[in-house]
Amino acid sequence: MVNGGKLLLTGGVSTVEGTGGGGLATWATISGYGTRDGVGANVHETHVLLPDYQFNAVGGSVGLFDRVEFAYTRQSFDTGGTGVKLGLGHGFTFEQDVVSAKLRLIGDAIYDQDRWLPQIAVGAEYKHNNQTAIVHAVGATHDAGVDYYITATKLFLAQSLLVSGAVRWTEANQTGLLGFGGLHGYQAQFEGSAAYLLSRNLAVGIEYRTKPDNLAFAHESDWKDVFVAYDFNKHLSLTAAYADLGDIATFRNQRGLYLSLQAGF
Repeated sequence: MVNGGKLLLTGGVSTVEGTGGGGLATWATISGYGTRDGVGANVHETHVLLPDYQFNAVGGSVGLFDRVEFAYTRQSFDTGGTGVKLGLGHGFTFEQDVVSAKLRLIGDAIYDQDRWLPQIAVGAEYKHNNQTAIVHAVGATHDAGVDYYITATKLFLAQSLLVSGAVRWTEANQTGLLGFGGLHGYQAQFEGSAAYLLSRNLAVGIEYRTKPDNLAFAHESDWKDVFVAYDFNKHLSLTAAYADLGDIATFRNQRGLYLSLQAGF
């Protein structure tokens, strides 16, 4: 039942929340290289090195018959020395579990080259933060929440171009690492990607993701990046990016290196 019929890079990489897509934006593609006759899976480790913080994520996902995806990711947000300035203590870390499911509804990003219909999927991500007292203290309403999204992805093989866009309904603050809700409830946010395939193994691209602004004490910025993804083969890939995450918890200009290693089939 295990196969690897998809083209290199077309399964995407693992997002910061563990779903298949770009680094920041979810795609309609299903994780792994399994086609409709098989199963694909991967594991990933991701690090984002910022001037005042460090983000890490470790997880895995499985794609069933190129139709359904299930994923789990453990996120950690290390405040390092900045934790002292925030009154939390040196190295104070927020941690979050993310459990997600995605369902492909219609379209096929790879094989529908003779029509404009993109691949379309819907999904949900359940998130639980381990710092209940702190997220309430900064103004969040809940320590857990669910994001819902619909996403469309189109691959133009003749032009070596992939484009993807999604609408996410969320009340997560900094993807949930600072809790959920506050000044507002659920809001629709956009996330999009464009990638150009330089070769069958190498892609470059950009991403943009809008964010809610629920906490009175600190503005939350939109996220963006410029990335390079390289597939050594169908079992190992590396993604590097320059990520601009803007202002995080009153500390401005959080820009730095994004690195993600993924292994699977």
